[in-house]
Amino acid sequence: MPPGPSPRPRPRLLLGWAGLAVVLVASLAALRTSSLGAADPATGGPVGGPGAEPQARAEAPDDAPAAICGSPRLDGPAEPPEGAVVVRDSDDLPLVVSESPPGTTFWLAPGRHRLGETAYDSVRPHDGDTFVGAPGAVLDGDGTNLYAFTGQASDVTVRHLTVEGFGGRLDNRNQGVVNHDSAPGWLVEHSTLRRNGGAGVFLGDGAVVRHNCLTENGQYGFSAYSPTGPQDVVLHHNEISHNNTADWEKRIPTCGCTGGGKFWATTGAEITDNWVHHNTGPGLWADNNNTGFTIEGNLVEHNDSEGLVYETSYNASIVGNTFIGNGTVKGPRNPGFPTPAVYVSESGADPRAGRLHGEALVVAGNRFIDNWGGVAIWENADRYAGSPANPTQDTTLVNPEVATFEACADPDLIAEDPYFDDCRWKSQHVHVHDNLFQLDPEQLGPECTEENICGVSGIFSNWGTFPPHSPFQGTLVENAVTLEQDNRFWDNTYRGPWLFMALEAGTFVTWNQWRSEPYLQDAGSSTQ
Repeated sequence: MPPGPSPRPRPRLLLGWAGLAVVLVASLAALRTSSLGAADPATGGPVGGPGAEPQARAEAPDDAPAAICGSPRLDGPAEPPEGAVVVRDSDDLPLVVSESPPGTTFWLAPGRHRLGETAYDSVRPHDGDTFVGAPGAVLDGDGTNLYAFTGQASDVTVRHLTVEGFGGRLDNRNQGVVNHDSAPGWLVEHSTLRRNGGAGVFLGDGAVVRHNCLTENGQYGFSAYSPTGPQDVVLHHNEISHNNTADWEKRIPTCGCTGGGKFWATTGAEITDNWVHHNTGPGLWADNNNTGFTIEGNLVEHNDSEGLVYETSYNASIVGNTFIGNGTVKGPRNPGFPTPAVYVSESGADPRAGRLHGEALVVAGNRFIDNWGGVAIWENADRYAGSPANPTQDTTLVNPEVATFEACADPDLIAEDPYFDDCRWKSQHVHVHDNLFQLDPEQLGPECTEENICGVSGIFSNWGTFPPHSPFQGTLVENAVTLEQDNRFWDNTYRGPWLFMALEAGTFVTWNQWRSEPYLQDAGSSTQ
């Protein structure tokens, strides 16, 4: 969950809106790339030229790439596929499935299919089973059953089916309705998963979830979770909207358990061409030891909190997306700390955590329009594996056999090599370039003010204080994340009165200071 900064009064420079200006209009028709190694001798920032940064497959979208909910494309075949077992709404679907061999295709006829009278009545597929819904076929939990599909069967397909009413709004916290047990190889497509408690679908190893409507679920539209961490998941061309109807963060403050969807300890994820909108909480959230994420071509808009949170994780390409109007609910309620569209929290690139995107965590070629904030790169000085300030019992991915949780928690070891470095989730090698940042405060209302930290991008930490034996106290992490860990902005275009935060949370710098020693940020960028 995104932690707030440790409290410590510090001098604060507030800029007037008039002190920052409106940007020159710049085209993002083509994504420019820049060298990772070369530096401009005048500014210390990178110079333009071909390099190793990933390029977007296309421009950031102007319109919704996946307007799925209510689309006729969700309708399944009006007649059963050849060889399919026909299931009427009066049939006992769990019994029919249990008596059929693995690899059976079931065609659910029009009507409401119910599973039984107890909370734990569910469908338990066999390996390779396929479930296809006819137009008007609904698998209905009726507020009684908690889960729709359970068990460990692999390579199951759910297609053209509406799944709704499993669990009440406050049921199923941290549970999934479709693929409840995160079995591997599931394909869920052209389906509507709505008005269920918990998450509409769980993503296990090799999961493909595409062309679906994931809406109005009590906690998440989806959750990628398994006991060992999912691998190689695909989330493509889905509409993910109006989820977390239970508003769990309000019910359990700081639970970190809300939003359009969440990834836990996932290795390898392709998140492409989705429309993620109007979710209570963040739009997308990758939390705790995720790595190898490709996030491209998505429209992420009007989510109450951040559009994307990438937290205590590694190695991502966030390229060619559009973020509009995110954070406008959380932002005014979160004074003293930014609510950005993209929040990079204790995350960065390290090839020891995987080769894909291991050289840089890239945020490039995106459009940011009237969000509460831009891109925030944050590292909590008090948070490391083994610290009481860290809410998990995990260690980092970079040296897990040596820098174990127990070793990192040892006061006699944490100040020594390799624990001093390898017990921290570091925000490092984060490259933010060739993005458009546009802000019109009037679009965000009267609460969009400097005091409410509206319109902020930056690189910063907090003054380290805790635990008492921590070797990361004082300004050590503030200086490291801001000046020493290769976190860089360049070749961006700014429109509107943007603010910049550096070194310590709550400390603003001017545009000229941001671009000068010691920060040397936004070389080649334009503002007016």
